Amino acid sequence: MNNVFVYCEIEGTTVADVSLELLTKGRTLATQLGRKLEAIAIGANLDGVENQLFPYGVDKVHVFDAPELYPYTSLPHTSILVNLFKEEKPEICLMGATVIGRDLGPRVSSSLRSGLTADCTQLEIGDYEDKKSGKTYENLLYQIRPAFGGNIVATIVNPENRPQMATVREGVMKKEIFDEHYEGEVCRYDVRKYVSDADLVVKIIERHVEKAKHNLKGAPIVVAGGYGMGSKENFQMLFDLAKELHAEVGASRAAVDAGFCEHDRQIGQTGVTVRPKLYIACGISGQIQHIAGMQDAGIIISINSDPNAPINTIADYVINGTVEDVIPKMIKYYKRNSK
Repeated sequence: MNNVFVYCEIEGTTVADVSLELLTKGRTLATQLGRKLEAIAIGANLDGVENQLFPYGVDKVHVFDAPELYPYTSLPHTSILVNLFKEEKPEICLMGATVIGRDLGPRVSSSLRSGLTADCTQLEIGDYEDKKSGKTYENLLYQIRPAFGGNIVATIVNPENRPQMATVREGVMKKEIFDEHYEGEVCRYDVRKYVSDADLVVKIIERHVEKAKHNLKGAPIVVAGGYGMGSKENFQMLFDLAKELHAEVGASRAAVDAGFCEHDRQIGQTGVTVRPKLYIACGISGQIQHIAGMQDAGIIISINSDPNAPINTIADYVINGTVEDVIPKMIKYYKRNSK
């Protein structure tokens, strides 16, 4: 009762990284609140799925295992969560801000009239004073996310209704093993007690999953370009540099909006979050929306003609010069020294 729950997305029999990241954060929140961390696994052929979850500090795994529950469809997963939450009455529920989470979260929250904050970038525990009513609420979930196009950061609280629900994008939270030998409880359920025949009317006839074209989130080195690259042709230099460094190419929102690069390479609050060992920012001014997606990189190198560019304040090394001058020299140097 009143514990922290994480809905785990499962592809085949493998738990998605975003869910493991949320379990890491959920463990921290549960410890702060003095509560237990519980995970929900819904799918087919889930024998042993708990072994993927326990190392992240999960105290209890709720397993719903049936052939009709995989691949994901909206109605049965919604019914399971709504009915389970009515029984368990969680304090907090976290989901990934993925295609599935963005479909499932609003359905569950609207059924329970609990509210939902989407695309959070931070989650914290704190108190809230309602000055209008004079009430003080303790240990609420601070659901922190960008608002008004990323121009401000809003902290949202849900004082009355439960569970407090939030979705978080992949890569925003760190994924860390809590204890490799951690052991929890497993509860397996009779799916038919939670799902009606009407929930199973949609059948998946054919399913096509397309793999990502790149591994931007997992790359140890990222070369990213901004509007300062000047043109799509100049942006191509970054791919040449990345080839020599065995790196991936990213972009700021301004570069994507200018048509220099595809949207799936966008880094920042409205793109992906990356934590490479080395991040090379080329012609990026460093607005707060972009910095939020790369500030945890191990080493940051900024190449910029503006010595006062905001990104220079967080960079470990700054190369003051034009990208047209600096990047070709870097490509030439690495070509020569990689032989």
